[in-house]
Formats: sequence, C-alpha cells, structure tokens
Amino acid sequence: MTPTSEPLEARLRAEAQALGFVAVGIAPAELAPATVARLKAWLEAGMHGSMAWMEGPRRGQPRAMWAEAQTAIMLGFPYTPPVDPFRNARHPDHGTISVYALGRDYHDVIKPRLKALARWLLAEAGSGDARVFVDTAPLMERPLAEAAGIGWQGKHGNIISRQHGNWLFLAAILTTLALAPGGEAGAVGACGSCTRCITACPTGAIVAPHVVDARRCISYLTVEHRGPVDEALRPLLGNRIHGCDDCLAVCPWNRFAHAPADPALAPRDGSIAPGLAELLALDEASFRARFAGTSVRRTGRDRFVRNCLYAAGNSGAPDLLSAVERLLEDPDPAVADAARWAAARLRRLSRPAAA
Repeated sequence: MTPTSEPLEARLRAEAQALGFVAVGIAPAELAPATVARLKAWLEAGMHGSMAWMEGPRRGQPRAMWAEAQTAIMLGFPYTPPVDPFRNARHPDHGTISVYALGRDYHDVIKPRLKALARWLLAEAGSGDARVFVDTAPLMERPLAEAAGIGWQGKHGNIISRQHGNWLFLAAILTTLALAPGGEAGAVGACGSCTRCITACPTGAIVAPHVVDARRCISYLTVEHRGPVDEALRPLLGNRIHGCDDCLAVCPWNRFAHAPADPALAPRDGSIAPGLAELLALDEASFRARFAGTSVRRTGRDRFVRNCLYAAGNSGAPDLLSAVERLLEDPDPAVADAARWAAARLRRLSRPAAA
C-alpha cells in the first residue's frame, strides 16, 4: 500500500482515468426498492422479450449476486462516434452497424483494464476482495451508475452524462471495501421536456419515458432475438443490420461529448458502409473471419444474414434480388424465411410497369 494522505477514493478516480475511464462514481452496493420494483413490473409485462437471463432472482440487488459486496464502483468508457450514426440513411443498399460494434469487441477492450483497476484497488487498500463486470452478469448497471453519480437515466433508458453525453459503455467493480460515495458534478437528471429520443425511435419501442419495450427495439431484434422478426416490424428496420443508434444519436447532451473513443475501438475496414450484396454472400466461415474479435461475431452468421435480408427487402434495389434468391433454401429457417420475404418485395420492384 502506497503511503499518502490523499483519500483512496481520489486515487481510485485518478487511476481509473489513467486507464481510459472518463467517468467514475461510487455508491453502496444496494439499489432502492422502487428500482427493483420497476424491474419486476417490466419483466412481468414481458418487455424483455426472449432475454430469459433477465428473469433470474439474482438480477436486482447486487448483494443477491454477491452477499459480501459493500460498494459498487461504476465507470464509464467512451465510444463517442467517429462517424455519423446516420451515415447510410441515403444508401439503403449498404448495411448500418451500430457505432459501438464497428471495431474491436468492447468487452475485450474494457475488461483487462477493469481487472487492472481492481488489482490496483486491492493492493492500495491492503485488504478486501473485488469482482468486475462488463454487462455479462445479472447486474443492473444503469441504476447503479445513476446512484453512483455518473449521470442519469434518460427517457431512452440509457445513462446520460453532462460531460460525455450518452456515448458511454458502463463497467462495474463490486468490492467488499467500504468506500465513500461520490460521483460527477451535476449528474442530476436534466432531460426536461425533451422527447427527441422517443420521437426518433423507428419502431416506437420507447413506450413511455424511461420504458423500452425490447420486443420492438431494433437493437434487441437484430442482436438478441432469434428466429423470424414480426413481419409488421421488418420494414421499420430499414438498413440497420446490427443494433441501432437513433435514440442515442439525437440526444442534445451529446454536444458535450468531447472525449474521443479509445483507439482500440476504431472502426475496422469495411465496417462503416458495407454493401449488402457482399454481406449476403457470407457463409459461416467467411462470417467468422470477417467479424473475428468484434461484437458482431457474437451475434452469429444466421442472425446477421437474416438482418441483411430484411435490409435488402427494404432497400428498393432490385439488383440485390439474385443475392437474396441464393438464400431461399438456406438451412437456417429464419434466414430462408427472410429471403422469401425480401425476394417478394424486390420482385415487385423488378416487374415491368403495366402497359
């Protein structure tokens, strides 16, 4: 342990910032009962869709997951977009991948730094234990981040920071150490009467301020949902083939998001505006090779190609028809179904006009 008169909490913040975390907050490892009640009501309404992992008894109070936890250290890691989130809006024959997934998988970027920070903390304290989390455990990161003072949950459900907008990955360290709570200056909610995120959602998934119905959310539908997407929602997906940034991109607080994304998250070649024709030709091996080390890779070839077929059907580009038709007999039923749907839409466009 380094001898110093500076409080451990202040040194922790400095160390976290040196590792690339731009926002740091500390809170007790306990959530308000009202927060847990809102989660329960959301689950009972079925708004989590097929994400059954959200239903477990450990998703609520952090101490239900780790009884010895005393403190939650919440951290924000920036992924401020280096490109326009709406860059492909006028190019429907190109697929749009959410800005968070354009480069290396953020789990692989953040987790080693988070572990390094936890090791540093325990060495400085000379005792205690810690566990680290990057959205891979039943931990309610957003309410904890709000409680820790990183920012507030906007009407789109995501954390908004006065200093960094809403382009933040959240990470957490639970520890047995009792640290003094504290967060960022001016972290109180300030959405006011603004409803830009609600209006911007293409599918109307933000059914009320702070309430997102995942069953209509494009990020859920393109990343988490298995099987066919409801036909009524397919046209609303546009050319979004992995995630959606619309509600985040329109937030006025982003004008203060000056911290650039870490260089490790830089977009890979071919990820900013990939042509749908080339993506529709991906088999399992070529998909894995192209998206190795990215968040897209975890979605899997079948779901990804399914999404690309919906985008092709929405493209208004009859020249994609041959690429679509090659997938009509795909072994994956959802891919084959999407190909039939897309082909029917494109064939209508390719028919000669009646005399």
